Amino acid sequence: MKLPRKKLHILLVEDSASDTMLIRRSLQKSNLDYSLYCVEDGEKAIAFLRRQGDYKQAVRPDLIILDLNLPRLDGREVLAEIKNDSVLKRIPVIVMTTSSSEQDIVHSYDLHANCYIVKPFDVHDFMQIADLVEQFWLRTVALPG
Repeated sequence: MKLPRKKLHILLVEDSASDTMLIRRSLQKSNLDYSLYCVEDGEKAIAFLRRQGDYKQAVRPDLIILDLNLPRLDGREVLAEIKNDSVLKRIPVIVMTTSSSEQDIVHSYDLHANCYIVKPFDVHDFMQIADLVEQFWLRTVALPG
């Protein structure tokens, strides 16, 4: 039985404009009812999630796509903040980064990342991964409300 879907709110924490564009393009191809919010550093991500400063009216995202290598506040620190917060910890976090380091993978899962994806360098492969993320996380699983 398929659950009815509400409008999905996705927070993308990514400092690469080209990767942001590819993820945005992949989502635009879908027929999902979604809103994509983009911030380019870890401090803005935390402010968005805690509804502080410029983000007082921010919505609570249903899903977070998080790069690890971010300016101002590292993605690992952002992940730790999210998963140590009683309100935010239920939001699934997809780590999507260029690092294939075993240490980064293990550390991300130790911090309770919901999955870890290494970004490919080929644009076609990147779009395929974005499509798979959409298919699984936005069409298949039940996300917390």
